[in-house]
Amino acid sequence: MSRYELQMTPFRAYRVHRDGDRIEGRLERLELADLDPGDVLIRAAYSSVNYKDALGAVGRAPVQRRHPLIAGVDVAGTVERSDDPRLSPGDPVLVTGCGLGESHNGGFAELVRVPADWVVALPAGLTLWEAMALGTAGFTAALALCRLEQLDCHPALGPVLVTGSTGGVGSIAVDLFAKAGYTVTALTGKREQFDYLRGLGASEVRHVDDIERGERPMETPLWGAAVDTVGGEWLDWTVRTLRPWSAVVAIGLPAGARLETSLMPMLLRGVSVLGLTASGCPPDLRRRVWQRLAVELKPRHLERIASRTVELEDLPQAFERLLDRGNIGRTVVRLNGAPPAS
Repeated sequence: MSRYELQMTPFRAYRVHRDGDRIEGRLERLELADLDPGDVLIRAAYSSVNYKDALGAVGRAPVQRRHPLIAGVDVAGTVERSDDPRLSPGDPVLVTGCGLGESHNGGFAELVRVPADWVVALPAGLTLWEAMALGTAGFTAALALCRLEQLDCHPALGPVLVTGSTGGVGSIAVDLFAKAGYTVTALTGKREQFDYLRGLGASEVRHVDDIERGERPMETPLWGAAVDTVGGEWLDWTVRTLRPWSAVVAIGLPAGARLETSLMPMLLRGVSVLGLTASGCPPDLRRRVWQRLAVELKPRHLERIASRTVELEDLPQAFERLLDRGNIGRTVVRLNGAPPAS
């Protein structure tokens, strides 16, 4: 296809609009002129549905910084055209974060154009489908493990707690940490998913209703490390129950954006509270983490975690299911007639 033919060929995308205080997303036919500038044009094969995507697309949080904007913080596909010598047509690639779907037109589109520095060459050991079954959620879980390793956290310090463990980040964290040799305790509000979590590698599964959080500045030390995906009072309880010289990585905030806790675990037990942002991760670190996800950190149960594949037109229902806590694991979005899994 010539450059002119490509320029004039319409493609489908899920774009979010603002009309006063109302936010609305809809499937549209666009042309290349509707996309942001960039060095690399990608013919998308898959994207994925993240909690951030759902919040922004229905107007529950100001995820999109401008409107109209194509949603979707992830995409994987093949290079259609490149003005950067590092990438050639036909190369399999992925993009996660970097402002995609937030300040830059995102991955819920059949064609995606981005700066070359955002693009990660698909590592050997991953398919395009696997890259999006992981997506930002898998990258975040792996980045959490890397951050804990930087503080010399290791399996011998004790079990790792994963809160919100049936979500995308939580499910992959359970699988990934279990594979890395940790004893994993999964915390969830869904008793019917206990077997699912044990199947991913959790040695123990606990229901939130069975937890006595207590009110003391420090409770009985339980965890050698923790990955918290919910925030609020659960992050406070996690901090107060960490073992000496351990750490929690704070990732999500559906239970609350404020952290009100005691300094005593930090000052008397030497525990650390770590934050991370997958979107703002430096490019070199981003590539190293993806390389590890393709090899030693690759989850063993990815098809079980990402058991749902949807089309662009199914996105409103996928957003609703995720925000209503009806979603388990990950949802992959299929584009351009790609196979349901590959």
